[in-house]
Amino acid sequence: MKINLDDTGISAKLYPFAVIRHVADIRIGILTIREKWAFAGYDISLNDHLNEDKTGILSIPANIIPATRWMKALTPQSKLPGMDEVKVLEYPWQIFQYNDWAIRQDFELVTSGRESGSVSNTNRSVSPENIFLEPGTIVEHCILNASAGPIYIGKNAQIMEGCMLRGPVALCEGAVLKMGSKVYGATTIGPYCVAAGEIKNSVMFGYSNKAHDGYLGDSVIAEWCNLGAGTTNSNVKNTAGQVKVWCNHEQDYVTVGQKCGLLMGDYSRAAINTSFNTGTVVGISCNIFAEGFPPTKVYDFTWGQEKYIFEKVLVDIDNWKKLKGHHLTQSETEILKQLYIQ
Repeated sequence: MKINLDDTGISAKLYPFAVIRHVADIRIGILTIREKWAFAGYDISLNDHLNEDKTGILSIPANIIPATRWMKALTPQSKLPGMDEVKVLEYPWQIFQYNDWAIRQDFELVTSGRESGSVSNTNRSVSPENIFLEPGTIVEHCILNASAGPIYIGKNAQIMEGCMLRGPVALCEGAVLKMGSKVYGATTIGPYCVAAGEIKNSVMFGYSNKAHDGYLGDSVIAEWCNLGAGTTNSNVKNTAGQVKVWCNHEQDYVTVGQKCGLLMGDYSRAAINTSFNTGTVVGISCNIFAEGFPPTKVYDFTWGQEKYIFEKVLVDIDNWKKLKGHHLTQSETEILKQLYIQ
């Protein structure tokens, strides 16, 4: 069956994570929203408004995070099943707020009917039936506690010695968790990320680095970001009061609950020992360096306290992408150019 994932009128609400990507390409749980549908066997199109023949195509808002059983109940002729079985992303901080639920849903979807790789006897595992290793994983001399939630380790991912994981946790394809790291649920470390230090209830989309000590909690880090050594975020106010976060769509601060750390857009970086306050939003392609706390609202293309020169933006992004064997593409350049002009 064909599914059209439509993010019309939705993407602006999920700033900074749907600025340079379709909402369906947001990662939450193990997979992106698009990957969830594809893994369940659906033929996916995005914002297909030009196709005159809609026969057999079911159009669904792209910000619906589908549950496994809910997806299987869909038919082209039926209305959407009860929405109480799914989650709907209406704000960017809900990515980490819903991640526990999403990891559990994806774990069922991805591992059903499949056999996990074996956990080496150099490790200490708790509830091993909730641990799944894809081919090519390297995990030695670690503690894997899946009693509180599943642990998924993707293809060719590596967990170095001395790491401690408490589920639900997802380490996606090609990701690396460096020695002695402490990862609490519900955390997703996306494809080809490098992570270290202490991480809790956070999502790293892909190709980003938090490669040294420091705390990341109740946070979302988009693609191609880098957090310098010692970088830490606060996720709770000293008063234990409600955290307010800048909502770009509403052009106002919105109360999100007692916990919210760092929401960082694509291609952004922070200098060593940067300290982010509770509820900080960093835009696209920012270079954070300054004395004291950065502001809780950092605009796109910020260089310290100045505007990033566009030619420098492109050079710096390409340099970072080269470190992982990639290059800045022409289409990415055009998207950044339009955003910079705006």
